[in-house]
Amino acid sequence: MSHFYERKAYRYPLYAFIALSVMFAACLFYFQWILGIVSLLLLGFVLYYVIQSQRSLYAELEQYISNLSYRVKKVGEEALMQMPIGIMLINDDYEVEWANQFLVSCFKKQTLVGYSLYDLADSLAAFVKQGQTNEEIINIHGKQFKVVIRREEKLLYFFDVTEQVDLQKRYEAERLVLAIIFLDNYDEITQGMDDPAKSQMNSHVTSILNQWANDYGMFLKRTSSDRFIAVLNEHILEQLEKSKFSILDEVREQTMKYNVQLTLSIGIGTGVSSLPELGALAQSGLDLALGRGGDQVAIKQGNGKVKFYGGKTNPMEKRTRVRARVISHALRELIIESDKVLIMGHKYPDMDALGAAIGILKVAQSNQKEGFIVIDTAKTDAGAQRLIEELKKHSELWSRCIKPEQGLELVTEDTLLIIVDTHRPSLVIEERLLYRTDHIVVIDHHRRGEEFIDAPILVYMEPYASSTSELVTELLEYQPKRVKLTMLEATALLAGIVVDTKSFTLRTGSRTFDAASYLRAQGADTVLVQKLLKESITNYVKRAKMIEHASIDSRGIAIAKGDPNETYDQVLIAQTADTLLTLSGVVASFVISKRADETIGISARSLGDINVQVIMERLGGGGHLTNAATQLSDITVEEAEQKLRAAIDDYLEGGKPS
Repeated sequence: MSHFYERKAYRYPLYAFIALSVMFAACLFYFQWILGIVSLLLLGFVLYYVIQSQRSLYAELEQYISNLSYRVKKVGEEALMQMPIGIMLINDDYEVEWANQFLVSCFKKQTLVGYSLYDLADSLAAFVKQGQTNEEIINIHGKQFKVVIRREEKLLYFFDVTEQVDLQKRYEAERLVLAIIFLDNYDEITQGMDDPAKSQMNSHVTSILNQWANDYGMFLKRTSSDRFIAVLNEHILEQLEKSKFSILDEVREQTMKYNVQLTLSIGIGTGVSSLPELGALAQSGLDLALGRGGDQVAIKQGNGKVKFYGGKTNPMEKRTRVRARVISHALRELIIESDKVLIMGHKYPDMDALGAAIGILKVAQSNQKEGFIVIDTAKTDAGAQRLIEELKKHSELWSRCIKPEQGLELVTEDTLLIIVDTHRPSLVIEERLLYRTDHIVVIDHHRRGEEFIDAPILVYMEPYASSTSELVTELLEYQPKRVKLTMLEATALLAGIVVDTKSFTLRTGSRTFDAASYLRAQGADTVLVQKLLKESITNYVKRAKMIEHASIDSRGIAIAKGDPNETYDQVLIAQTADTLLTLSGVVASFVISKRADETIGISARSLGDINVQVIMERLGGGGHLTNAATQLSDITVEEAEQKLRAAIDDYLEGGKPS
């Protein structure tokens, strides 16, 4: 080819030379005809040579082009038929019109022509039909193919990426995972033990954990008396998840031989390659597990998702009040440093939220700081509404209650915002207040969920507590005694405890009775508490109707539904669930009904064998192991029931992971 271009390069100068030669010969012929004849003969010879050279050149060029076309055609045919890339043409009915031999061999058939994509692979048909993406990894007879589609031409390319996918899986399986293991109540349990018993129990627990680590191929190191560090990978983590972290049950059962019940909390960080970030995720997971009451595993991934396992037991009550005293003193310092205190509970506050808010208001006043309770009086439950009516009779206390709009006007950068009875920003009465100040305190008795108020400066969360009112009562006991609780303030706190414990029958520990005793000594009126908790005959009849139409399955799960055309108060829904739980054979109860805010409310109760908190979390709610709830938007009662039943089945069939 280069020879051809070389000739072509010389062709135009040659023509110019011939033209000049002809002119020169003509001149010679004019002056000397003999020389002219000789020059013409020479010129003819040259012309003959040029013509022959042109013909030879054209013949060579045609031969070259012919050979090149043949080779290109042959290579194209071989590439189309023999290259390890699958090619398929389909029609509008998703039937194969043509496929190359490589693709035919991949499907292990004689031919693919006439086959429907549904006959070849359901995933392939779904990919072509959905039209959302133009490429996808599809499994074909044990091999992974990256399928690329050109929809206008109805053309599909198949690239074998089996090795790449296997390599990716291997990389993911070997990625580093870090776990922090904490013995929840180690200090509490070992306080009363003599040295031999303590040493024996330590050795036994360490032996159990070491055996567990060896069985799964982990590296385990004890870093303190109540803390271990474990290094593993994604493959081992997958095996642990399949076992539902049975180590939690094993440690709890084995330590019962010593007449104690030691539980574990495990925080696991995964999904990132940075070691500092992995450690931070593991610690955050542990904090989350402890905030939910312990005896569980929290797996925190790099993308922010969290998975829970365990949490089958109620949190153990702490006998020591050291933490309460420390929190009380820290809260006092924060109040003194602030310009004012704003207190806010959750939306549609109940007696516990309102009682706790009144208690914190008294804490602020005892430290000579101005305090206000943010509340929307139009959005409270019936019990809280009756308490509000009592507050209106006491002008000094009622003047401390303000609307959310007033709170937004009063808040400054130096204002201390105290959130009670919730830790989820989406559930507070006025979420905008959270972004007006950096000084936020959270006091709550619910198990911690994934959603949490961002960067509070003080957190007091104790899932073992019966109510937030109980926690606030203990904080009050360690505050300066400048201001004594009034009868109504003490009664409000006691009412909060009574409501959340169902009159001291559920989640009641010795510290609950201590708090109630303190409030009674401060002048709490038990008769007024009963008046605040009274219900109307209308609500009583509504509850009876829901119970009448409840269904109880063979697993002891009771589900009741309200009339889709009626709205029900959240307290009534909760009371119905409580009543269902008292029926023979019922181990867990769920009540579904329409609320005044156009959402569907679900209240859940259990005796402890079923963790209703986990079930409600799967529906966007939360709560305690035996007491939880959720609200669903843009859904009917029937649709909510279907979602609830699916969540219950998933929980029971999935080995009760949380």
